[in-house]
Amino acid sequence: MTLVNLLSPDRIISELKATGRWEAIPEIVDFLVSGNAIRAEDRDKVLEALRQREETMSTGIGFGIAIPHASMDCVEEVVTCFAKSSKGIEFDSLDNAPVNFIVLFVVPKDQFQAHLRTLAAIAKFLNDRNVRGELAGAPDAEAIMAVFRTHSQKN
Repeated sequence: MTLVNLLSPDRIISELKATGRWEAIPEIVDFLVSGNAIRAEDRDKVLEALRQREETMSTGIGFGIAIPHASMDCVEEVVTCFAKSSKGIEFDSLDNAPVNFIVLFVVPKDQFQAHLRTLAAIAKFLNDRNVRGELAGAPDAEAIMAVFRTHSQKN
């Protein structure tokens, strides 16, 4: 499983408005709802699951990356969104640095292996400093998607 398989330009926010994680997560979920990736009636329970996960421990893993995630019975396949913030978002990250890249995903409940594979694929992909540099310079969803396509072929 690669990140490029989980994304498409309509699942990319090229510039978040939010400045903090508690604003960023609803902004991303609302984006997924508006794109019909998450049903409107499931919005609040998805947000609650993501909030509970964040309150347990921040998903800001360092190097400007956060990976908020949850397992839910309201999705039938992995739902993923990549969001970028040029300003940086306070996310209570492990390294206390602001977050520039958020990959939010929701996996179907009881698909623990898919959950772990998705998390590992995201972390591995964004671990590359060159990838992060190219994503930082990408001006829109198409350019961001091109970075994912180019680098997924190398892995």
